[in-house]
Amino acid sequence: MRNIQYREALREAMQEEMRTDDRIFLMGEEVAEYNGAYKVSQGMVEEFGARRIVDSPISETGFAGLGVGAAMYGLRPIIEFMSWSFCLVAADQIINNAPKMLYMSGGQFGCPAVFRGNNGAGGQLGSTHSWCVESMFSSVPGLKLAVPSTPRDAKGMLKAAIRDEDPVFYLESERMLGLGARGDKDFSRYLANGKWAPPSYEEDDNFVIEFGKADIKKPGADCTIVTAGRPVHFALDAAEELEKEGIDVEVIDVRTYRPLDIETIVNSVRKTNYCVVVDQSWPFASVASEIASQVYERCFDDLDNSIIRVNNDDVPAPYNRTMEQEMLPNARKIAEAVRSVTYNS
Repeated sequence: MRNIQYREALREAMQEEMRTDDRIFLMGEEVAEYNGAYKVSQGMVEEFGARRIVDSPISETGFAGLGVGAAMYGLRPIIEFMSWSFCLVAADQIINNAPKMLYMSGGQFGCPAVFRGNNGAGGQLGSTHSWCVESMFSSVPGLKLAVPSTPRDAKGMLKAAIRDEDPVFYLESERMLGLGARGDKDFSRYLANGKWAPPSYEEDDNFVIEFGKADIKKPGADCTIVTAGRPVHFALDAAEELEKEGIDVEVIDVRTYRPLDIETIVNSVRKTNYCVVVDQSWPFASVASEIASQVYERCFDDLDNSIIRVNNDDVPAPYNRTMEQEMLPNARKIAEAVRSVTYNS
Protein backbone atom coordinates (compact mmCIF):
# COMPACT_ATOMS: atom_id res chain seq x y z
CA MET A 1 0.00 0.00 0.00
CA ARG A 2 1.40 3.41 -0.93
CA ASN A 3 1.89 6.02 1.75
CA ILE A 4 0.10 9.14 0.56
CA GLN A 5 -1.68 11.79 2.51
CA TYR A 6 -5.42 12.33 2.45
CA ARG A 7 -4.96 15.61 0.53
CA GLU A 8 -2.75 13.83 -2.03
CA ALA A 9 -5.39 11.16 -2.49
CA LEU A 10 -7.99 13.84 -3.25
CA ARG A 11 -5.63 15.49 -5.74
CA GLU A 12 -4.81 12.20 -7.47
CA ALA A 13 -8.49 11.39 -7.85
CA MET A 14 -9.17 14.70 -9.58
CA GLN A 15 -6.04 14.53 -11.74
CA GLU A 16 -6.71 11.01 -12.97
CA GLU A 17 -10.30 11.80 -13.85
CA MET A 18 -9.42 15.11 -15.52
CA ARG A 19 -6.79 13.45 -17.71
CA THR A 20 -9.40 11.18 -19.26
CA ASP A 21 -12.41 13.51 -19.38
CA ASP A 22 -11.97 17.09 -20.56
CA ARG A 23 -15.48 17.99 -19.39
CA ILE A 24 -14.25 18.02 -15.78
CA PHE A 25 -13.14 21.30 -14.20
CA LEU A 26 -12.38 22.47 -10.65
CA MET A 27 -13.65 25.79 -9.31
CA GLY A 28 -13.35 27.44 -5.91
CA GLU A 29 -11.59 30.00 -3.79
CA GLU A 30 -7.78 29.84 -4.23
CA VAL A 31 -7.80 26.46 -6.00
CA ALA A 32 -5.49 27.67 -8.81
CA GLU A 33 -2.79 30.26 -8.15
CA TYR A 34 -2.53 29.49 -4.43
CA ASN A 35 -2.66 25.70 -5.05
CA GLY A 36 -5.76 25.41 -2.89
CA ALA A 37 -6.18 26.78 0.61
CA TYR A 38 -4.87 23.50 2.02
CA LYS A 39 -2.73 22.57 -1.02
CA VAL A 40 -5.21 19.94 -2.17
CA SER A 41 -5.00 21.21 -5.76
CA GLN A 42 -1.25 21.84 -5.74
CA GLY A 43 0.18 21.87 -9.28
CA MET A 44 -3.14 21.32 -11.01
CA VAL A 45 -3.33 24.73 -12.68
CA GLU A 46 0.10 24.10 -14.25
CA GLU A 47 -1.12 20.78 -15.69
CA PHE A 48 -4.65 21.66 -16.74
CA GLY A 49 -4.56 25.44 -17.20
CA ALA A 50 -6.71 28.26 -15.89
CA ARG A 51 -9.75 27.28 -17.97
CA ARG A 52 -10.13 24.04 -15.99
CA ILE A 53 -8.70 25.07 -12.59
CA VAL A 54 -10.68 28.21 -11.93
CA ASP A 55 -10.11 30.66 -9.09
CA SER A 56 -13.31 32.25 -7.87
CA PRO A 57 -14.01 35.21 -5.62
CA ILE A 58 -15.61 34.63 -2.23
CA SER A 59 -19.01 34.05 -3.76
CA GLU A 60 -20.40 30.63 -2.75
CA THR A 61 -23.81 31.31 -4.31
CA GLY A 62 -22.15 32.34 -7.56
CA PHE A 63 -19.76 29.47 -8.08
CA ALA A 64 -22.20 26.85 -6.81
CA GLY A 65 -24.80 28.18 -9.24
CA LEU A 66 -22.26 28.21 -12.05
CA GLY A 67 -21.52 24.57 -11.25
CA VAL A 68 -25.19 23.60 -11.43
CA GLY A 69 -25.58 25.37 -14.76
CA ALA A 70 -22.40 23.82 -16.17
CA ALA A 71 -23.54 20.34 -15.12
CA MET A 72 -26.91 20.88 -16.80
CA TYR A 73 -25.03 21.91 -19.93
CA GLY A 74 -23.03 18.67 -20.03
CA LEU A 75 -19.85 19.54 -18.12
CA ARG A 76 -18.62 17.76 -14.93
CA PRO A 77 -17.83 20.46 -12.35
CA ILE A 78 -16.03 19.90 -9.05
CA ILE A 79 -17.00 22.80 -6.81
CA GLU A 80 -14.73 23.31 -3.81
CA PHE A 81 -15.91 25.03 -0.64
CA MET A 82 -13.07 26.15 1.60
CA SER A 83 -15.37 25.38 4.52
CA TRP A 84 -18.80 23.80 4.50
CA SER A 85 -19.72 26.14 7.33
CA PHE A 86 -20.34 28.81 4.71
CA CYS A 87 -22.45 26.67 2.41
CA LEU A 88 -25.76 28.11 3.57
CA VAL A 89 -25.41 31.08 1.27
CA ALA A 90 -25.34 28.54 -1.57
CA ALA A 91 -28.00 26.25 -0.10
CA ASP A 92 -30.55 27.19 -2.74
CA GLN A 93 -28.18 25.92 -5.43
CA ILE A 94 -27.12 22.77 -3.59
CA ILE A 95 -30.44 21.78 -1.97
CA ASN A 96 -33.15 23.42 -4.01
CA ASN A 97 -31.71 23.12 -7.52
CA ALA A 98 -29.03 20.46 -8.05
CA PRO A 99 -30.81 17.40 -6.60
CA LYS A 100 -34.21 18.36 -8.04
CA MET A 101 -33.14 19.20 -11.56
CA LEU A 102 -33.74 15.74 -13.04
CA TYR A 103 -37.27 15.62 -11.64
CA MET A 104 -38.14 19.24 -12.37
CA SER A 105 -37.01 18.96 -15.98
CA GLY A 106 -38.85 15.71 -16.62
CA GLY A 107 -35.57 13.92 -17.14
CA GLN A 108 -34.21 16.42 -19.66
CA PHE A 109 -31.38 17.73 -17.42
CA GLY A 110 -29.26 15.93 -14.86
CA CYS A 111 -26.77 17.57 -12.55
CA PRO A 112 -23.52 15.54 -12.31
CA ALA A 113 -21.73 17.99 -10.01
CA VAL A 114 -19.47 17.31 -7.03
CA PHE A 115 -19.61 19.77 -4.14
CA ARG A 116 -16.63 19.08 -1.90
CA GLY A 117 -14.91 20.78 1.05
CA ASN A 118 -14.00 20.74 4.71
CA ASN A 119 -16.58 19.91 7.34
CA GLY A 120 -16.50 20.29 11.11
CA ALA A 121 -14.02 21.72 13.56
CA GLY A 122 -10.73 22.63 11.92
CA GLY A 123 -8.80 23.49 15.07
CA GLN A 124 -9.77 26.67 16.90
CA LEU A 125 -11.44 28.32 13.92
CA GLY A 126 -14.46 29.42 15.93
CA SER A 127 -18.10 28.48 15.68
CA THR A 128 -18.75 30.07 12.27
CA HIS A 129 -16.04 27.84 10.70
CA SER A 130 -16.69 24.62 12.60
CA TRP A 131 -20.18 23.52 11.75
CA CYS A 132 -20.93 19.90 10.78
CA VAL A 133 -23.56 20.05 8.09
CA GLU A 134 -24.26 16.38 7.34
CA SER A 135 -27.57 16.19 9.20
CA MET A 136 -29.06 18.98 7.07
CA PHE A 137 -27.86 17.75 3.68
CA SER A 138 -28.36 14.02 4.25
CA SER A 139 -32.12 14.56 4.43
CA VAL A 140 -32.31 15.80 0.84
CA PRO A 141 -33.50 13.22 -1.71
CA GLY A 142 -31.48 13.19 -4.91
CA LEU A 143 -28.29 14.34 -3.21
CA LYS A 144 -25.67 11.68 -2.47
CA LEU A 145 -23.49 12.26 0.59
CA ALA A 146 -19.97 10.84 0.96
CA VAL A 147 -17.84 10.95 4.14
CA PRO A 148 -14.45 9.26 3.53
CA SER A 149 -12.20 8.50 6.49
CA THR A 150 -8.90 7.31 4.97
CA PRO A 151 -6.67 8.31 2.03
CA ARG A 152 -7.65 5.17 0.14
CA ASP A 153 -11.34 5.80 0.65
CA ALA A 154 -10.92 9.49 -0.16
CA LYS A 155 -9.45 8.67 -3.56
CA GLY A 156 -11.76 5.85 -4.53
CA MET A 157 -14.87 7.68 -3.39
CA LEU A 158 -13.98 10.99 -5.06
CA LYS A 159 -13.40 9.21 -8.37
CA ALA A 160 -16.79 7.58 -7.96
CA ALA A 161 -18.34 10.96 -7.12
CA ILE A 162 -16.89 12.59 -10.24
CA ARG A 163 -18.24 9.79 -12.43
CA ASP A 164 -21.68 9.83 -10.80
CA GLU A 165 -24.61 11.19 -12.78
CA ASP A 166 -26.20 12.67 -9.64
CA PRO A 167 -24.98 15.60 -7.52
CA VAL A 168 -22.67 14.47 -4.73
CA PHE A 169 -22.05 16.25 -1.45
CA TYR A 170 -18.52 15.26 -0.42
CA LEU A 171 -17.40 15.92 3.18
CA GLU A 172 -13.71 16.15 4.02
CA SER A 173 -12.02 17.45 7.19
CA GLU A 174 -9.19 19.91 7.66
CA ARG A 175 -8.05 17.70 10.52
CA MET A 176 -7.58 14.73 8.19
CA LEU A 177 -5.86 16.38 5.20
CA GLY A 178 -2.41 15.44 6.55
CA LEU A 179 -3.50 11.94 7.43
CA GLY A 180 -1.19 9.37 5.87
CA ALA A 181 -1.80 5.80 4.91
CA ARG A 182 0.99 4.81 7.29
CA GLY A 183 1.48 7.94 9.32
CA ASP A 184 -0.29 9.60 12.19
CA LYS A 185 -3.57 7.99 13.12
CA ASP A 186 -3.25 5.53 10.29
CA PHE A 187 -4.14 1.93 10.74
CA SER A 188 -0.64 0.55 11.14
CA ARG A 189 -1.25 -0.74 14.63
CA TYR A 190 -4.32 -2.58 13.44
CA LEU A 191 -2.37 -3.91 10.50
CA ALA A 192 0.50 -4.96 12.75
CA ASN A 193 -1.63 -7.12 15.00
CA GLY A 194 -3.67 -8.52 12.16
CA LYS A 195 -6.98 -7.06 13.34
CA TRP A 196 -7.70 -5.18 10.20
CA ALA A 197 -6.18 -5.71 6.78
CA PRO A 198 -7.34 -3.26 4.12
CA PRO A 199 -7.21 -4.33 0.48
CA SER A 200 -4.09 -3.36 -1.40
CA TYR A 201 -3.98 0.17 -2.74
CA GLU A 202 -4.81 -0.24 -6.39
CA GLU A 203 -2.99 2.06 -8.81
CA ASP A 204 -5.42 1.38 -11.60
CA ASP A 205 -7.10 4.53 -12.95
CA ASN A 206 -10.39 2.67 -12.69
CA PHE A 207 -10.03 2.17 -8.94
CA VAL A 208 -13.29 3.46 -7.47
CA ILE A 209 -15.20 2.71 -4.29
CA GLU A 210 -18.86 2.18 -4.93
CA PHE A 211 -21.29 4.30 -2.96
CA GLY A 212 -23.54 2.54 -0.46
CA LYS A 213 -20.94 -0.06 0.55
CA ALA A 214 -19.89 0.17 4.20
CA ASP A 215 -16.47 -1.02 5.32
CA ILE A 216 -15.89 -2.97 8.50
CA LYS A 217 -12.76 -1.23 9.72
CA LYS A 218 -12.42 -3.56 12.67
CA PRO A 219 -14.37 -6.80 13.18
CA GLY A 220 -15.64 -7.63 16.64
CA ALA A 221 -18.22 -9.63 18.55
CA ASP A 222 -19.38 -7.64 21.60
CA CYS A 223 -20.77 -4.30 20.33
CA THR A 224 -21.27 -2.51 17.00
CA ILE A 225 -20.00 1.05 16.54
CA VAL A 226 -21.45 2.76 13.45
CA THR A 227 -19.73 5.92 12.23
CA ALA A 228 -18.06 7.69 9.26
CA GLY A 229 -15.41 10.29 8.50
CA ARG A 230 -13.11 11.58 11.20
CA PRO A 231 -14.93 9.82 14.07
CA VAL A 232 -13.85 6.48 12.56
CA HIS A 233 -10.43 7.17 14.05
CA PHE A 234 -11.89 8.01 17.45
CA ALA A 235 -13.86 4.76 17.33
CA LEU A 236 -10.74 2.74 16.51
CA ASP A 237 -8.89 4.37 19.40
CA ALA A 238 -11.80 3.48 21.68
CA ALA A 239 -11.79 -0.08 20.35
CA GLU A 240 -8.12 -0.44 21.21
CA GLU A 241 -8.74 0.79 24.75
CA LEU A 242 -11.79 -1.41 25.24
CA GLU A 243 -9.93 -4.48 24.08
CA LYS A 244 -7.71 -4.18 27.16
CA GLU A 245 -10.89 -4.65 29.19
CA GLY A 246 -12.00 -7.68 27.22
CA ILE A 247 -14.63 -5.86 25.13
CA ASP A 248 -14.32 -6.69 21.44
CA VAL A 249 -16.15 -4.05 19.35
CA GLU A 250 -16.91 -4.01 15.64
CA VAL A 251 -16.29 -0.64 13.92
CA ILE A 252 -18.37 -0.03 10.80
CA ASP A 253 -17.41 2.89 8.56
CA VAL A 254 -20.57 3.50 6.52
CA ARG A 255 -18.59 5.78 4.12
CA THR A 256 -21.78 7.22 2.54
CA TYR A 257 -24.82 8.47 4.45
CA ARG A 258 -26.74 8.61 1.18
CA PRO A 259 -27.01 5.85 0.09
CA LEU A 260 -26.75 4.14 3.49
CA ASP A 261 -25.65 0.50 3.68
CA ILE A 262 -28.15 -0.44 6.37
CA GLU A 263 -27.79 -4.15 5.57
CA THR A 264 -24.18 -4.29 6.83
CA ILE A 265 -25.18 -2.41 9.99
CA VAL A 266 -28.13 -4.70 10.65
CA ASN A 267 -26.08 -7.84 10.14
CA SER A 268 -23.52 -6.59 12.64
CA VAL A 269 -26.09 -5.62 15.29
CA ARG A 270 -27.80 -9.00 14.96
CA LYS A 271 -24.39 -10.53 15.75
CA THR A 272 -23.33 -8.27 18.65
CA ASN A 273 -26.80 -7.29 20.04
CA TYR A 274 -25.49 -3.86 21.11
CA CYS A 275 -25.05 -0.65 19.11
CA VAL A 276 -23.43 2.78 19.48
CA VAL A 277 -23.77 5.35 16.67
CA VAL A 278 -21.25 8.19 16.37
CA ASP A 279 -21.39 11.28 14.20
CA GLN A 280 -20.21 14.88 14.39
CA SER A 281 -23.54 16.62 13.91
CA TRP A 282 -25.54 18.12 16.75
CA PRO A 283 -27.61 15.51 18.62
CA PHE A 284 -31.13 16.75 17.80
CA ALA A 285 -32.27 15.28 14.45
CA SER A 286 -28.71 14.09 13.75
CA VAL A 287 -27.46 11.47 11.31
CA ALA A 288 -26.97 9.22 14.35
CA SER A 289 -30.69 9.67 15.16
CA GLU A 290 -31.68 8.46 11.71
CA ILE A 291 -29.34 5.46 11.78
CA ALA A 292 -30.49 4.50 15.29
CA SER A 293 -34.11 4.72 14.17
CA GLN A 294 -33.49 2.44 11.19
CA VAL A 295 -31.66 -0.07 13.40
CA TYR A 296 -34.56 -0.08 15.88
CA GLU A 297 -37.03 -0.75 13.06
CA ARG A 298 -35.06 -3.74 11.83
CA CYS A 299 -33.35 -5.11 14.96
CA PHE A 300 -35.70 -4.45 17.88
CA ASP A 301 -35.85 -8.10 18.90
CA ASP A 302 -32.09 -8.49 18.52
CA LEU A 303 -31.06 -5.61 20.78
CA ASP A 304 -30.19 -6.31 24.42
CA ASN A 305 -30.12 -2.62 25.36
CA SER A 306 -31.06 0.78 23.93
CA ILE A 307 -28.84 2.29 21.24
CA ILE A 308 -26.56 5.08 22.46
CA ARG A 309 -25.73 8.05 20.22
CA VAL A 310 -22.46 10.01 20.54
CA ASN A 311 -22.63 13.44 18.88
CA ASN A 312 -21.13 16.88 19.18
CA ASP A 313 -22.33 18.64 22.31
CA ASP A 314 -25.45 20.70 21.64
CA VAL A 315 -23.58 24.02 21.57
CA PRO A 316 -21.83 26.18 18.95
CA ALA A 317 -18.17 25.21 18.63
CA PRO A 318 -16.06 27.14 21.14
CA TYR A 319 -12.74 28.77 20.20
CA ASN A 320 -10.91 27.52 23.28
CA ARG A 321 -8.95 24.42 22.29
CA THR A 322 -9.76 22.37 25.39
CA MET A 323 -13.45 23.22 25.16
CA GLU A 324 -13.51 22.53 21.42
CA GLN A 325 -11.98 19.09 21.90
CA GLU A 326 -14.47 18.33 24.66
CA MET A 327 -17.39 19.35 22.43
CA LEU A 328 -16.50 16.76 19.79
CA PRO A 329 -16.99 13.00 19.87
CA ASN A 330 -13.78 11.41 21.11
CA ALA A 331 -12.42 8.02 22.09
CA ARG A 332 -13.24 8.50 25.76
CA LYS A 333 -16.90 9.32 25.10
CA ILE A 334 -17.23 6.41 22.68
CA ALA A 335 -15.60 3.97 25.10
CA GLU A 336 -17.92 5.15 27.88
CA ALA A 337 -20.92 4.64 25.62
CA VAL A 338 -19.83 1.10 24.77
CA ARG A 339 -19.27 0.25 28.44
CA SER A 340 -22.69 1.64 29.30
CA VAL A 341 -24.61 -0.10 26.54
CA THR A 342 -22.91 -3.45 27.24
CA TYR A 343 -23.47 -3.15 31.03
CA ASN A 344 -19.73 -2.85 31.73
CA SER A 345 -19.73 0.63 33.26
